[in-house]
Amino acid sequence: MHQSRRRAAMDQNQDLQAVAQVRQEEEEEEAAAAAEAPAPKQPEERRDEAGDADATEADVSEVVLDQQDVDEDPEKRPMTGDAQAEKNGCVKLNVDGDGGEFTGLKKDELLRVAGTPGWVRTRWALLVLFWLGWLAMLAGATLLILRAPRCRELPATRWWNRGALYRVPSVRAFSDAGDIRGVREKVDALSQLRLSGLVLGPVHVAPPDDAAALSFQEIAAEAGSLEQFRELLGAAHRKGICVVLDLTPNYRGSSGSWFSDASVTVVAEKLKSALVFWFSEGVDGVQLADVDYAAAAVPSLWADIRAIVQNGTNERPTRRLLMGATERRAATDVSGVLSSSGVDLLTSGLLLDGDASELARSVQDLYDAHPQTRLAWNLGGRGRGHLASLVGPALVPLYQLLLFTLPGTPVLEYGDEIGLTDDGTKFPRMIWDSAEDELNGTQKEARARRASSRAFVRRVSEARAKERSLLFGDFVAVANSSSSLAFVRSWDQNAAFLAAFNFDRREARPEPVRAALPRVAEVVLATDPTRGAGADPAALRLAGGEALLLKLPSAG
Repeated sequence: MHQSRRRAAMDQNQDLQAVAQVRQEEEEEEAAAAAEAPAPKQPEERRDEAGDADATEADVSEVVLDQQDVDEDPEKRPMTGDAQAEKNGCVKLNVDGDGGEFTGLKKDELLRVAGTPGWVRTRWALLVLFWLGWLAMLAGATLLILRAPRCRELPATRWWNRGALYRVPSVRAFSDAGDIRGVREKVDALSQLRLSGLVLGPVHVAPPDDAAALSFQEIAAEAGSLEQFRELLGAAHRKGICVVLDLTPNYRGSSGSWFSDASVTVVAEKLKSALVFWFSEGVDGVQLADVDYAAAAVPSLWADIRAIVQNGTNERPTRRLLMGATERRAATDVSGVLSSSGVDLLTSGLLLDGDASELARSVQDLYDAHPQTRLAWNLGGRGRGHLASLVGPALVPLYQLLLFTLPGTPVLEYGDEIGLTDDGTKFPRMIWDSAEDELNGTQKEARARRASSRAFVRRVSEARAKERSLLFGDFVAVANSSSSLAFVRSWDQNAAFLAAFNFDRREARPEPVRAALPRVAEVVLATDPTRGAGADPAALRLAGGEALLLKLPSAG
């Protein structure tokens, strides 16, 4: 009996030691796992482990019973790994409670998800939608481009098509200096008018009716010197003004511009070599009178003259101007000279004859027969005098507006911008006003009129320079009578302009017959300074001698 109890106690002691050893091994494994873990154990785990140790040492019998229960019931066996054994056979999972941020899916997890059928279908659907949208936008943009109105191709223009030409036939009358140097001193004033070219002279040596003494390459002593001419040329070019030299052979004689029939061949030969000389000096063009006579008298030599002037060179590819002049006035005659001579521009007396309806017809005939880049409009000239003397001072602003709005290049005589009158001579002295002049009341009024006239020319020249419709736009006469005229200038999608003129002293009401006009338009320029800012183009009322330039509203 005693031995059996002793044996039982020994067995029990062995069992306790075995259990203690198992617990110690488990604790060592847990300690090693804790050392390898990236984060320290939570306080709850340390308290649990202390409780386990206390339970082991304090209550041996309870452990034995627990062990027996474990042997009898496998479900109460302790778990290892992420779970830890608690007393009474309970299992505690090691769940982090630190509330850390979610770090997202790993690469292999994303690849597994991305390869699922649902995501594959979604990606394909989005890709198809993207390309469909892109193609739809491309098709829409293409449709807009195809349906948009195409811009008209701009016509080929030369420097003489972009501004007015200003003729100074007498350098003696143009300035107080009385020579080319005086013209040089006025270049700044001329540039304010937005001119494209200055037509100078003739200034060469040409004794009246003496072809043998003719010298194109020599400047007459009373006109100045070659050095003065070079200075003028440089000053004009710096201001953007081209210089055209009048080389009319017999400009002082009475036997004709080209002398007699017997000498025209010799004169033409001299002219050919003179052209080479003056172009080497930098001249931008030449003017010749009575070109219809020269072209018919010496056609082969005239062809050579044209080639020298109009053909560019490697050193000077810019086209030079061949400008002709004729005294013919009928539209058919002027058109014939323009065709036969082949000049780039031709001044004539076409605007001097007839009433407003005949003027409209003549302009239309020339416009229909030739490109407007070859048309030139003028009233005065070397043998005719100045604008104010030809039409009267009251109509000077009207004709100034007419010259700048017709389809072609306006040509002014010196002094036309201030209403200079001839006063018994074809070459009256030019008036240059100065603020320092002491004037009486009448003189002050005259000076104010000149300043107003000059300012009007500057405004209309600026308007023409910046508006394509006025530079090279289509010309359509919309109303005309014996005393009034109205026409429209338009180019493609640019603003259109209506120019209206009353040549009579009485009020006129031009009635449009060839175009439907809007009911309101902006007044751009008016010869009457009291005219308001707007007008009805379809029901215009013009005072005697009044002219208007209206900007029509866009059709869009």
